[in-house]
Amino acid sequence: MMNKMATTTQLLVAARDGDGDAFAGLVDPYRGQLRAHCYRMLASVHDAEDAVQETLVRAWRGLARFEGRSSLRSWLYTIATNVCLRVIERRPNRVLPIDYGPGSADPHEETGEPLTESVWIEPYPDEGLDVADELAGPDARYEQRESVELAFIAALQHLPAQQRAVLILRDVLGYNGAEAAAILGSSPDAVYSALQRAHKTVDVRLPERSQQATLRSLGDARLRELVETYVDAWERRDVAGLAAMLAEDAALTMPPVPTWFRGREVVATFLQGYPLGVGGAWRVVTTHANGQPAFGHYRFDDDTGGFVARTIALLTLDGDRISEITAFREPRLFRWFGLPDELR
Repeated sequence: MMNKMATTTQLLVAARDGDGDAFAGLVDPYRGQLRAHCYRMLASVHDAEDAVQETLVRAWRGLARFEGRSSLRSWLYTIATNVCLRVIERRPNRVLPIDYGPGSADPHEETGEPLTESVWIEPYPDEGLDVADELAGPDARYEQRESVELAFIAALQHLPAQQRAVLILRDVLGYNGAEAAAILGSSPDAVYSALQRAHKTVDVRLPERSQQATLRSLGDARLRELVETYVDAWERRDVAGLAAMLAEDAALTMPPVPTWFRGREVVATFLQGYPLGVGGAWRVVTTHANGQPAFGHYRFDDDTGGFVARTIALLTLDGDRISEITAFREPRLFRWFGLPDELR
C-alpha cells in the first residue's frame, strides 16, 4: 500500500511493478476530467463511462511504454481521444430532436413513437463532471463549464470525428497546435486546418451568449426565483404560469420522442393537453445538468401509490425567459443524478 503522500514518480515506479493502488493514485485525479472529455466527444453518459474504463485499462497495460516525454495528463488524453475516435467510427452521431426530425409539430396531434436506437444526446449530471468556471489554459477558447452546455455538445456532434477532437483539444483543453498534433498523430498544419473548419461549423450553431454568461447575469437570487417558480407552476399544473416564463420562440423537445414544438403558444397548447391537462399530480425535484438548471419530474401512479420517475428536464435560458425545455423522457437517467425511481 502506497503512502498517501507518495510523489507521482514513486507512484509511477510502483504502478509499473504491478501495484494497482499506486496506479489508482496516479489516474484518479484525472477520472472526472477524462469523463468530461469523453462525454464531449460522444454525447453519451454510458459511452463516456465505457470509454474511460477502456482508457484506464489501456493505460494500465501500456504503463511500461510511458516514458514521461509528455505529461501523464497528455498521455491519458491521447489514449482517451483515440478510444473515442474508434467509438465514433462504429456508431452514428447523437443529436437532439430539433436536428433529427421535421419542423415543429402540431400540438393537437399525437407525438411520434420513441426511437429505440441510440441516436440521442444524453444529459450529464454536473456532479459527475470535473469542470470549473474558467479556461483550462491560455490557448483555450471556451470555459470548462461552457463546454458541457447542451448547445455546445449538440454543435460538436455536427463535426467529423477528427475536427471534433481537434476543437476539444485546442479550444476546450487548451493544448497548442503541436501538442494536439502529437495527441492525434497528425501535424500542426493539419490541426490548424481542421480547427478552422470546425470553427465555421460550430460558430453558426452556438447562441450568441453561453448559458454560463446568462446565469451570471441573472445572479443567484433571480435564478433561484425562476427555479422555484418553475417547480411551483409545474406541480400546480399551471400552464399559464409556465407559458409566462417562456420566450416567444421557446422550444420543447422530448427525446427519445422525435416530435418537438416551437413557439410559446404552441408549447402551452401541448402542455395543456398533455402532460399537464390530464392524469395524475406531479412532483418536481431540482438538480443540475450540463451546467444548466435541471429537474426530475415525477408523476403520481395509482398502482404504486407513489410518484414515479418520468423525465429529466433541462432549461435553456435567454435572459430571464426559458428558450428551451429539453425533457428527456427516460426514467433510467434518474440514477445518474442520484435521484430515486419513486417518491412517497
